[in-house]
Amino acid sequence: MVKPATKVRAEQYLNYIGGEWVAPKSDRYLDNRNPADTRELVGRFPASNSEDVDRAVDIAAEAFRTWRKVPAPRRAEILFKAGEILIQRKEECARDMTREMGKVLKETRGDVQEAIDMTYFIAGEGRRLHGYTTKAELPNKYAMCSREPIGVCGMITPWNFPMAIPSWKILPALVCGNTVVIKPAEYTPLSTYNLVSALIEAGIPPGVLNIVAGRGVEVGKALLEHSKVRLVSFTGSTEVGRMIGQACAATDKICSLEMGGKNAIMIMDDADLDLALEGVLWGAFGTTGQRCTATSRVVVHKKVAKKFAGMLADRAKHLKLGPGLNEKNDVGPVINEEALESILGYIEIGRREDKARLICGGHRAEKGDLKHGFFIEPTVFSEVTAQMRIAQEEIFGPVLSVIECRDLDHAIEIVNGVKYGLSASIYTQDTNRAFHAMEDVQTGIFYVNASTIGAEVHLPFGGTKSTGNGHREGGTQVLDIFSEWKAVYVDYSGKLQRAQID
Repeated sequence: MVKPATKVRAEQYLNYIGGEWVAPKSDRYLDNRNPADTRELVGRFPASNSEDVDRAVDIAAEAFRTWRKVPAPRRAEILFKAGEILIQRKEECARDMTREMGKVLKETRGDVQEAIDMTYFIAGEGRRLHGYTTKAELPNKYAMCSREPIGVCGMITPWNFPMAIPSWKILPALVCGNTVVIKPAEYTPLSTYNLVSALIEAGIPPGVLNIVAGRGVEVGKALLEHSKVRLVSFTGSTEVGRMIGQACAATDKICSLEMGGKNAIMIMDDADLDLALEGVLWGAFGTTGQRCTATSRVVVHKKVAKKFAGMLADRAKHLKLGPGLNEKNDVGPVINEEALESILGYIEIGRREDKARLICGGHRAEKGDLKHGFFIEPTVFSEVTAQMRIAQEEIFGPVLSVIECRDLDHAIEIVNGVKYGLSASIYTQDTNRAFHAMEDVQTGIFYVNASTIGAEVHLPFGGTKSTGNGHREGGTQVLDIFSEWKAVYVDYSGKLQRAQID
């Protein structure tokens, strides 16, 4: 793999600005350590500041003048070639991701595959950036519209999908003719570097794609404040997203926000409980519960609630915790000590809630070498009520609440009774129930007889309410984020024609 140029020793990485690997102005670096074993240093990445951002944005703004003129199919060919490069490097990229993020190899392979899928999908859109023509309301007049690029796009991405989510943003921005400055997540920058490196090798011109690593309070803030940044795309917490939205509004920037979730699976009394169990385990404990679409609540019909809770606890107890590079392990660590303490804090809140029963897990796992990482046992609370904090607030870890419902309408009421609206699902063998839930659940993503996770790149991704600000990533809908519509009128009548008057 083509690695970024190094400065002092092999594990030290640089920023990529204007087609060159350059040291940060601060000459400071952040340690990227393996959350499964913090004794392992994965790499040292720039602790950049506003000077680095200013340079990257100025260069990207200059590059935009020529990149926007490159025909979209030519831009798309570069993306396609990057996908071909990533296929050859999939295993290496996956192993890098497991080392820095912690999730097990089968999941990091999936993360890299999602980026590959996105390169091919968006490359196809290079020949389908369709506008439309229409009949004008006056004679001898032609009317049409087209997509136009926006300019410099600042991107702030999260640590849980450190290649897939950057691909959701970088690739459509580039195919639409924009230039990019991306701040990768400070806990998982290497995977974003690997994606950017593939695009560089594929032929992205200097200045079109720039990577500036560092902390959000420095790099992210500088991107928000720079006058030449026309659009900010952010994925992360609702609290940070709200601040970003306010900052963008103050400077008239376009803003795309993908934020939190409190996702639920509904299990009806006619459900295939074995199938539902597999979906719940995958949704709740895949990625160690660190997905915005993770299953955090299970709403179970009262006729099968006790039985299902027992099945769930029994299986969850037997999930194997450990480093993700060992393919025998099912669940990896959480990302860092701050996340560990936050999740354990929510478990303690659950213990104190009236009526809630801890039926599985609930502790930090520290046996043997696990003591060197941030491992938490898969945790299940039963007899949870809908208004408890553990049923309302995003925990972002391997903690699951089982809530009993009377019937489908009650289940839908519970699912909708949170401030988020990202993903939900129902397990039932009744088609009428499935369509009823599909219509009435207030989420941007809905599954029938499947878990709350598993989005595909050719469908829109995003949520309602406090999950975002209405934009969608994925699908052709993502093009609406990274392009602006231009309406064009050609009057060949040879005289003044006044619309709505003549």
